[in-house]
Amino acid sequence: MRKSYRVKKESEFQRVFETHQSVANRKFIIYQMAKPGQPHFRVGISVGKKVGNAVTRNWVKRRIRQTLLEVKPQLKAEVDFLVIARPAAHGLEMAEIKRNLVHALKMADLLVEEPTAD
Repeated sequence: MRKSYRVKKESEFQRVFETHQSVANRKFIIYQMAKPGQPHFRVGISVGKKVGNAVTRNWVKRRIRQTLLEVKPQLKAEVDFLVIARPAAHGLEMAEIKRNLVHALKMADLLVEEPTAD
C-alpha cells in the first residue's frame, strides 16, 4: 500500500485510539475515526509481540495488507482505521485471515456493498 494510505505517526495512532470507536472479533480489533473530506481511507496495522517473533508478525502484517488490497474498492473513503491482530491470528491460513478481517470490517461498518450489475 502506498504511503498516502497508511497511518504512520504515533500521534495519528493515538488520535484514532482516543475516539474509542472499536469493534472486535476473536482475531482482530478495529479502531476507526471519521475524517470528512479525506479522498481515501488510511489504515494502520499493529501486530504485537504476543502474536510471535518478528518473522511471524511480519507474515501476519503481509496477509492483512493483502486482504485490505483485495477489499479496497469496498472500503469507505473518509475514515482512518487501525487493524490490531490478536494472538489468535498466528498460524491462520490466508483464507481464514481474510474471512475474519472482512467480518471485523463489516462489524465496524467500513465496507460498502458493491452495486450489483443487472
